[in-house]
Amino acid sequence: MTLFDHARDLMNRTIAPLPERMRPLTFDDLVGQEHILGQGKILRSAIDSDRLPSIIFWGPPGTGKTSLARLLASVTKSHFEALSAVTSGVSDLRRLIGESRDRLSMYGTKTVLFIDEIHRFNKSQQDVILPHVEDGTVTLVGATTENPSFEVNAPLLSRCRVFTLVALDTQSLEILVRRALVDSERGLGLMKAQVSDKAIQHLLSYSNGDARVALNALEIAVTSSSESEDGSRFIDADAMSEALQHRSANYDKSGDSHYDTVSAFIKSVRGSSPDGALYWLARMIDAGEDPMFIARRLVISAAEDVGLADPNALIIATAAQQALHLIGMPEGRIILAEATVYLASAAKSNSAYVGLEKALEDVRNLPSEPVPMHLRNAVTGLMRDLGYGHGYRYAHDYEENFVEQTYLPENVADARYYQPSENGDEHDKALRLRRLWEENADSR
Repeated sequence: MTLFDHARDLMNRTIAPLPERMRPLTFDDLVGQEHILGQGKILRSAIDSDRLPSIIFWGPPGTGKTSLARLLASVTKSHFEALSAVTSGVSDLRRLIGESRDRLSMYGTKTVLFIDEIHRFNKSQQDVILPHVEDGTVTLVGATTENPSFEVNAPLLSRCRVFTLVALDTQSLEILVRRALVDSERGLGLMKAQVSDKAIQHLLSYSNGDARVALNALEIAVTSSSESEDGSRFIDADAMSEALQHRSANYDKSGDSHYDTVSAFIKSVRGSSPDGALYWLARMIDAGEDPMFIARRLVISAAEDVGLADPNALIIATAAQQALHLIGMPEGRIILAEATVYLASAAKSNSAYVGLEKALEDVRNLPSEPVPMHLRNAVTGLMRDLGYGHGYRYAHDYEENFVEQTYLPENVADARYYQPSENGDEHDKALRLRRLWEENADSR
């Protein structure tokens, strides 16, 4: 170790936040992610054999992506370089790739290039990396909290192996927390902290599988507590709650959590689960989701999922959107809750939506035949002479406001796009239409 390395190590032990100081030094220190790092797993085998492919680690914050990348540097025989996509640009990439090429040609040494938050690189920046990953100049190790299928260019993604990291379970988090409490070299051991079991369970629950959140909160709780006469510190559940302040939501309003949560919300509404819908609504409200976004999704669901089984659903959802706009938050959450429960409890039918999709399919795939003459509007004498409107029968002149005639072009004359459900209010419509169709089999 050089004098510089020693000084940097000393600084990290005294100044760096606890999560940084407690990063694992060996794979034996790493906690969790057994599904990719256990003995015999593909990634572990590639590491042990020093045949590391270009890879992307995808997972929520605080699951060990950066720690795992740093461990790769300690076991690989390749040179290791690290960049953050937040602070680096194309010039940094070109410089490191040039150095990697020189290193490979002069010394035969490969380079592992770690890019943290790779999803923040735009298309042109990712394109800079592609040919050098392809020809083996660098082995790419990317880390991202966002779905790489959407955030990483397809050509670059096809040359990488994606490994998904999962949120740490409470057992793994507890190992990390208790390890930090007794570690006198890198952790909090010198502070003689005594943390009650209830406080630790409180910490684990509120960390949501994020090791960084857990260790940061632990450090705040310990360092802000008072010393007793013997130099020890005691942290109870109340002190831990003060350190946590608010649960880590693991929710990015522009990221995967945003889309996953609203998907669960709408699927709960569609599945007639008011409890599920209210839970996911609460998750979004607690995370600070745009309430108007939630309201818009409810309006869509009212038309798509409830539909004609309960026509009032669209009225209520639209009224909720308008009321929310008028009232705002936090009271607006009550309005969202009412609309959510109504939609989730309502009878369901997607017949209008399905019918439209079927009609669009025919419109796009079949020839567009002219509008039948009897359906055209004859607004001039010339049009009447040409036959516009000829043979049209005005439905209101007939019993039940129905008369036999076709309303479709000839090539789709037998199409049935709307298939009413038997649910809710639509049941009566289904009976009426079925009777008319049966009594007037050739009416269309």
